[in-house]
Amino acid sequence: MKFSVIGTDKETKARRGEMTLAHGTVQTPVFMPVATRGAIRALPMRFIDEIGFDIILANTYHLYTRPGTDVIGRLGGLHKFMNIKRPVLTDSGGFQVFSLAKFCKIREDGVEFSSHLDGSKHFFTPEKVLDIQRVIGSDIMMVLDQCCEYPVEEKKAHEAMERTIRWAGQSAAYWKESFDPDKQAVFGIVQGSTYPLLRKECAQRLAEFDFPGYAIGGLSVGEPKELYREITAETTQHLPPDKPRYMMGVGSPMEILDAVSEGVDMFDCVMPTRIARNGTLYTTKGRINIRLNEYQFDESPLDPGCECFVCRNYSKAYLRHIFRAGEIAALVYNTYHNLWFMKQFMLSIRTSIDEGRFPEAYKKWKDLYGTPSGHATKQ
Repeated sequence: MKFSVIGTDKETKARRGEMTLAHGTVQTPVFMPVATRGAIRALPMRFIDEIGFDIILANTYHLYTRPGTDVIGRLGGLHKFMNIKRPVLTDSGGFQVFSLAKFCKIREDGVEFSSHLDGSKHFFTPEKVLDIQRVIGSDIMMVLDQCCEYPVEEKKAHEAMERTIRWAGQSAAYWKESFDPDKQAVFGIVQGSTYPLLRKECAQRLAEFDFPGYAIGGLSVGEPKELYREITAETTQHLPPDKPRYMMGVGSPMEILDAVSEGVDMFDCVMPTRIARNGTLYTTKGRINIRLNEYQFDESPLDPGCECFVCRNYSKAYLRHIFRAGEIAALVYNTYHNLWFMKQFMLSIRTSIDEGRFPEAYKKWKDLYGTPSGHATKQ
């Protein structure tokens, strides 16, 4: 993996980068659509190609539990299995183990858990998690870490941070001795909840392992937005400036903008696709709830400023109708539009950094999405 910073904003810490991976080049800042089980929910992969995403994310825990590494390995890895040519990042599965498993016991050498599917017992170690991702064939792998809930006592957050660092050290050593770095990179994950000193310590100690990149975990899990911004700023200033920085599980426009302004390069989240399936759509005028009666006779496109095939071909009235009628097409169209929006949104951020006007772009989007509702103005 190669990463280079190719531009910076003069007023903030926002930066433009380029990351070269085994399956392609990624322009940053970038948003990664989430293909949890090897598929984008409600959207065929051909549309991901059409929209033009550089990289997608898949989930190690879910792929491990179903279809399993024996299936993925025998069928040539996830790229061949999905018939996808672009880079893939996989998380470690640790968050899902802690949140989904019917039984979870944290040990110093790993995590023992029962599958949420059939109750079968499994054990993840730092090395095993990387071995699973080796079979998957991820361009970027994530280390096993321990993510705390919010709020959490400082003592518990400190214990989780120490365990995360120990596991990261094991992961770094195993990766360096057993993997081809040109084919598969691995990122460390900074934990420490909302305690600035823990975040600082974790970031500095992880940097000693010289990972190709670093992720920020355990944010956007219910903490106040001001605290999210504070901890993001505290964390990024202690990470190596020449390595990519990845904010895990963040996908709202304002959270992305706040993190970009502090030098974060990569994002992923199910939010854009999940809210699309509930009828909430991102537009260049703000959010729209397509279920509302006010769109019953509205012949205008969903977003006049959008060039996606949904906005070029269908009215708000039609999109409201098929959603309320329970048509599967509504989920497809809504998901397509929201992911198109995210792609163009990230492009606008990169362009604004290139052209030296990121603060203007930040203000523009904050005016639209910085309020609690973020509703679209009447179009």
